[in-house]
Amino acid sequence: MSTAPPTGVASDASTTADKGLRHGSVGLMASMALGLSSAAPAYSIAVTLGFVTLAVGKLAPAALLLGFVPIVLTAFAFRELNREMPDCGTTFVWNTRAFGPSAGWIAGGWVPQFATLLAMAALSQVGATYLLTLLGLDSLAARPAAVTATAVLLIASVSVLAYRGIQLAASAQYLMLGLQLVALVGFGAVALARDGAATPSLSWINPFAFPDMGRMAEGVLLCLFIYWGWDSLITVNEETKDSTRTPGRAALLSTVLLLGVYVFTAYSAVAFAGTGTDNLGLGNPQTASDALAALAPPVLGSALAKVVELAVCVSAIAALLTCLVASPRSALSMAAHGALPPALTRIHPRFGTPAFGTVCWAVAAGFVLVGLTALSTDFLGDAISCLGLLIAFYYGVTGFACAWHFRAELRTSVRDLFLKGVLPVIGALMMLAAFVRSAVDMIDPHYGSTSIGGVGGVFLLGIGSIVLGAVLALALRSRYRRFFSDGRTTVTQLIVTED
Repeated sequence: MSTAPPTGVASDASTTADKGLRHGSVGLMASMALGLSSAAPAYSIAVTLGFVTLAVGKLAPAALLLGFVPIVLTAFAFRELNREMPDCGTTFVWNTRAFGPSAGWIAGGWVPQFATLLAMAALSQVGATYLLTLLGLDSLAARPAAVTATAVLLIASVSVLAYRGIQLAASAQYLMLGLQLVALVGFGAVALARDGAATPSLSWINPFAFPDMGRMAEGVLLCLFIYWGWDSLITVNEETKDSTRTPGRAALLSTVLLLGVYVFTAYSAVAFAGTGTDNLGLGNPQTASDALAALAPPVLGSALAKVVELAVCVSAIAALLTCLVASPRSALSMAAHGALPPALTRIHPRFGTPAFGTVCWAVAAGFVLVGLTALSTDFLGDAISCLGLLIAFYYGVTGFACAWHFRAELRTSVRDLFLKGVLPVIGALMMLAAFVRSAVDMIDPHYGSTSIGGVGGVFLLGIGSIVLGAVLALALRSRYRRFFSDGRTTVTQLIVTED
């Protein structure tokens, strides 16, 4: 294996540096496939739509639209920052340049990486449960030990694909993403055509119809989880053709496509099932954790409903694969800039992938899954519930980082003022508002399934993980002295730019 060159070699940010990844191997469509797959559209809408409906009723499509606003504004921030600094470390590099090494390590490195580990535990568990069910092994699907063992095998299997190269992973994503989109669009079209389905109303997308700020914030935070993942495609920017432009375009196109699929599916589901609290109603708490599983048989019939189940299973596995593509590259960048052990910079000489990092992430995901499951299945559920908090945190900080980094350019043109300043800040403020409101709600011991000392377990996991990141950053200052003392300079030295 080859190792990326040590930091301190290049003299400025315009120098093209090589971490050992294969440049120019990923095009626009492959980038979009990676981003869309990481959002896990079939899985995300299946497990979130019911909870959004419980929070806001028929305004679920409006919540999806409102949740999209800070996402697309954040996507503008990601696009502009990637044009300036197309590094696979993305938020880590950008926040370090804007706010310094501590903020970069915590908000740009630790928080998204920790959130990804929690998501990988959930994705592997969901994929394993659906896989066992599809194989007719319902008795095993009901046993936590069997599900966990199968989930660990799934992590190992997809890590092999990630290990062997980005092109192989992208090819697999085309197939898995295609199945998801066909299943969701097909489900929505048939649901709307069913006898008795209500005519969709424009009032369902009215962003001013929410009864109170608390319910609106809850719905929006749930929707952040639905859209989360598109930014994974930017971590392959150093392997993308036209690395300063293609990832940004792919990010914006991916988020818009997700919006269309989600709103269409939600509209169709609300029209067919309504928002009642019993039977097939989307407000039924008994089916909220997997609305599509409850609706697919009456909409499509038992045979075609299996296609939807397969799509959700594939969706979880595809997102798991993208996590194992993206996160090792983020860790590679952090290590190359002197913020993590240099072993994470090892690149496979044949496949051109961060091989050591991929193995480390697969092992870490397995340990997190087994550890959380051993503690309690309820604890694992609360760990997933805190993801929205972590997403809002690091997306919001990155939006502010964009405006601050480009502050000297905001007066040069109207375009720069809005795309580099106004829109990212508005998105960041929306993220911050959702973060604060949700954190306040999560303190309640009845929020989620667990509590400790009268404080909600979801709050402790979400805020606690951010605090843990700050503690780790302090503990590592002496070990990675150069980065923490001169991070703004060191992160300019391995930023890839086009010749």
